[in-house]
Amino acid sequence: MRLADLLDGMEYEVVAGNLEMEIETLVYDSRKAQAGSLFVCIAGTVRDAHDFIPDVVRQGARAIVIEHDVEMLPDVTYIKVIDARLALAELSAAYFGHPAKKLKTIGITGTKGKTTTAYMVRAILEEAGIKTGLIGTIESIVGDEHIPAENTTPESYHVQELFGQMADAGMEAVVMEVSSQALMLHRVSGFVFDVGVFTNLEPDHIGKNEHKDFADYLHCKSLLFRQCRTGIFNADSEHFKEILEGHTCDVQTFGYGEGCDFYAKDVTLLKEHGALGVGYHVCGRENFYVQVGVPGDFSVYNSLAAISVCHQFGVSEEAMKTALLSVRVKGRIEIVPICNRYTLMIDYAHNAMSLESILATLRVYEPGRLVCLFGCGGNRAKSRRYEMGEVSSRLADLTVVTSDNPRDEEPMDIINDILIGVKKADGEYVTIPDRKEAIRFCLKNAQDGDIIVLAGKGHEDYQEIKGVKHHMDERELIADILNENPELRK
Repeated sequence: MRLADLLDGMEYEVVAGNLEMEIETLVYDSRKAQAGSLFVCIAGTVRDAHDFIPDVVRQGARAIVIEHDVEMLPDVTYIKVIDARLALAELSAAYFGHPAKKLKTIGITGTKGKTTTAYMVRAILEEAGIKTGLIGTIESIVGDEHIPAENTTPESYHVQELFGQMADAGMEAVVMEVSSQALMLHRVSGFVFDVGVFTNLEPDHIGKNEHKDFADYLHCKSLLFRQCRTGIFNADSEHFKEILEGHTCDVQTFGYGEGCDFYAKDVTLLKEHGALGVGYHVCGRENFYVQVGVPGDFSVYNSLAAISVCHQFGVSEEAMKTALLSVRVKGRIEIVPICNRYTLMIDYAHNAMSLESILATLRVYEPGRLVCLFGCGGNRAKSRRYEMGEVSSRLADLTVVTSDNPRDEEPMDIINDILIGVKKADGEYVTIPDRKEAIRFCLKNAQDGDIIVLAGKGHEDYQEIKGVKHHMDERELIADILNENPELRK
């Protein structure tokens, strides 16, 4: 593709050289530069890619996108931009042929609920016969291909690459999680979303290499609604009005209030045969009763958001009801059916806020006992260990403290830190460092009506020890335990 065509519509300055050249590859990783590459210099938190210009030129790159002045090398075209990350997004969209124009694009942002809502949207659209791709925390889905994720939202180049693959595969829509970091770093720039969704907002991702404060976090979340045609908002969020500031989209709302475009009425808890869920009447722009196969008040919000999105596509009531009853998300309140006596689930809750949320949610189902198994990661703040220990001891009847990803630390050192928090409340506890044996203990000692939560690993299928990732999937551990102890199925 001609360099001038790639830059069409962008704001830039040609500092040296000319635009009459063919570009073979677009790269932002200096190691991938080759003859005919256009290299975009991203100034990262660790290294500034401007430092690698001599290397990429030796490798054959003849056009460079820069943010600041550099020492010029001969026979190289230099294009200066104000924001290289924005330029990368715009260049990537052009490089892949603006694939977002061939798809209905749905972006979901918020502190919690992004993953589950995205899977719910995809399940409904697929049930309705609309081929839908997904980009999220767990994976990206392109047709039958499932690609493990590294970030909640990939770099802009890879977002556009995935869009292109989806369009080529005959996908009609894509639903994706949009993190605050992605919005701040222009990973989803270069196109306009058809639908944007706001789930909720709580203090999170505030720190040295993330957001300087909550106001910055909120502002970055709000940017999605200056980049979408229709915005769908949780009107019950205390930050609803702040998220709306500066929006340029048509606004629709969901929640419990009768003034919302989509609202829930007559919510009931569903609990039978080891399964948990919610049922409610959808009111407003839709009017039907729905059952959701995922427990908790947040499942009402997540499913309402999904219904609100799919309403925009004219999806039938039956497709929504069928999909929401059977939808499952790996590692997000994922119920593992074993027997009808008790409920076993896997969840990604790996900090005090998320652990308190799920345990408080499950308490409402009035279990015989609420059992919580968890550990904490090594090489991380000790405060998380104390906080999670106290939350579990306060809300669960029995806490089973085990190992998570010890990384470079000794598992028992982490467990002893967790116990400091556990002992601040009055819940019963046991310590079993080996995670498989801890799970076996939970299953062997399960009582009628128990709800057992295996927290922390969620969708992860590894355990990191001394710098090495060892395969470990809790679903496989459970299957092994049941094969070794078949009597546990009764």
